Amino acid sequence: MISFLYFILPVVGGYALTSLYLLKNPQILHRRKRTAFYCTHISHRGGSGERIENTMEAFTNAVEHGTDMLEMDCHLTRDGHVVVSHDENLLRQTGHDVTVSSLNLQDLPLYKEKMEVTFYVGHYSSGADRKFVLLEDVFKRFPKLPVSIEIKENNSQLIEKVSDLVKRYNREEITLWASVNSCIMKECHRMNDSMPYSFTVNRGLLVLLLFYTGLLPFVPLGESILQFYLPSIYNRTFIPEDPILRNRLVIFLLEKVTMRRSLFKHLAARGIQVHLFVCNEDEDIKAAFDIGATGVMSDYPSRLSSYLCRNRSQD
Repeated sequence: MISFLYFILPVVGGYALTSLYLLKNPQILHRRKRTAFYCTHISHRGGSGERIENTMEAFTNAVEHGTDMLEMDCHLTRDGHVVVSHDENLLRQTGHDVTVSSLNLQDLPLYKEKMEVTFYVGHYSSGADRKFVLLEDVFKRFPKLPVSIEIKENNSQLIEKVSDLVKRYNREEITLWASVNSCIMKECHRMNDSMPYSFTVNRGLLVLLLFYTGLLPFVPLGESILQFYLPSIYNRTFIPEDPILRNRLVIFLLEKVTMRRSLFKHLAARGIQVHLFVCNEDEDIKAAFDIGATGVMSDYPSRLSSYLCRNRSQD
């Protein structure tokens, strides 16, 4: 037994030291990713706290306040148009219990005059623009602005049409595939592997496993961006539907396990951006950057811009 320990302890110790060294110096094994965009200021649903979410008015307002990236979701109408909408069912957004896929473009209802901000309970937004917008029109209006497109349904026709629009407007380097679902992401990547893509839930869990076992520095990663919730917003500005996520102990453990500065620094050193969301108060924006986020996603583009300006002036 003692002779076995004499053998195994140096091996384990050597592995741990090597892993730690490579965690801090990933350039030894990995070429740094050179994504065509670097985003510090990301507008969630176009900045849904200041204007009605995902409208052209919201996107324009976000750009006027210096956003680096627009985040949005897309769905396909019955007559084949790619529209920007967070939900497939439009009840929350319009008051009508219908789906995007069941309607032609011209029959889509208007957004509600006043909408609660999903990640900022008790706060509402409004605006003059209540129309659903075509993804193509976003590309036309903001041809050079990076966009993150989340695909929520495994619809090959939708994915193909999004890919075709990205190619048509020469946006492959500045448009991000995003999805929580690994099967959907595989289809997106198969359809257009020239576009950068983000981590899915399963891939994110794998990264955590690799990090805690010391294997992460040795493993190549194809993703360009990690987008993840800032746990401290749970049950404070955002009330999750899942009952288990309303448990304070669960959120405490989630934060301790996922919010690892050494992990985020390692990813950033490999050229993988870390975007934490949805940060709608200064304390959350500060917490995200303090933990190592390279970018923050907010419903309030003007508030995020003000925070960044104040803190840049102090540096």
